Amino acid sequence: MSATENKPAAAWFGSDNRKLLIQEYGIFLAFLLLAFILSVSNEYFLTAGNISNVLLQTSINGVLAIGMTFVILTRGIDLSVGSVVALAGMVAASLATTSATAGVAGGPYPAFVAFAAGILVGLACGMVVGVIVSRFSVPAFVATLGMLSAARGMTLIYGGGRPVPALIPDFRWLGTGNIIGIPMPVVVLAVVFIASWWVLNRTRFGRYIYAVGGNPHAAVTSGINVTRIKFAVYCISGALAGLAGMILAARTGSGLPQAGVAYELDAIAAVVIGGTSLSGGVGRVTGTLIGALIIGVMNNGLDLLGIESYYQQVLKGALIVGAVMLDQKRNQGA
Repeated sequence: MSATENKPAAAWFGSDNRKLLIQEYGIFLAFLLLAFILSVSNEYFLTAGNISNVLLQTSINGVLAIGMTFVILTRGIDLSVGSVVALAGMVAASLATTSATAGVAGGPYPAFVAFAAGILVGLACGMVVGVIVSRFSVPAFVATLGMLSAARGMTLIYGGGRPVPALIPDFRWLGTGNIIGIPMPVVVLAVVFIASWWVLNRTRFGRYIYAVGGNPHAAVTSGINVTRIKFAVYCISGALAGLAGMILAARTGSGLPQAGVAYELDAIAAVVIGGTSLSGGVGRVTGTLIGALIIGVMNNGLDLLGIESYYQQVLKGALIVGAVMLDQKRNQGA
């Protein structure tokens, strides 16, 4: 029998192992604990209808948060995603509406045309930010704050400050349809999650993202094109914001100029709560998904318990600050 097999069982629960377990699985345990508390507190929480509602509410923030994960892993931030959601949703909706006054001449166009337009609008916004951050070395906070304002302004200009109603059924299917009983927004989130997990964990591009976030100078020395990587992650974030904008428009049945307000805060919260370090180079898209679910479950549970939305904002802020404090403590102890 090997020495490892003779190792006392208690040794596996030493302080170092406990810290490792908390770091690796703490977010999952927190999610399970929250779900358990809410299920005990309210009999409707674990019903099929409510679980479906939670997943639907989480889908848009989950897509945004996954895009945000790519950015934060490189030590960046994207404050523009909420405004990009509104702009992409408005443009896509204008191509898929039967309204003669709100639509584009010759419309409505096929749903795939509207979908492509929404993705391209988000991608274009991400490209602009990516160039500003990567080529001109403008701090991401400043560049994306500028895009936040610019994209919101373009949304209001494009739609004249009015919503775009009467969307065609094929477009609305993205937000209200289902595949084998699974709501389409949830299917989209699952596809985005799987693709992102594969990119970050199984591709050279994913390894480069972690390298750039972990130590940009060492990445340059290793021959990694840091400028290209930074440009790419903002493109990904923008494209996913465009996708989220179309899901929102399809769910609500119209493109809304005020859509996406403060969505960037929920996305950042999901990423940080999920364990991705604001210092870059550390984090997992799995943790981001659980972070988004925690926010969705928390909001839903507090609604079921009759707690006002104002208190939900306070609790969400406390969660963000607490997650950042834990991250700082972990970095100091590393």
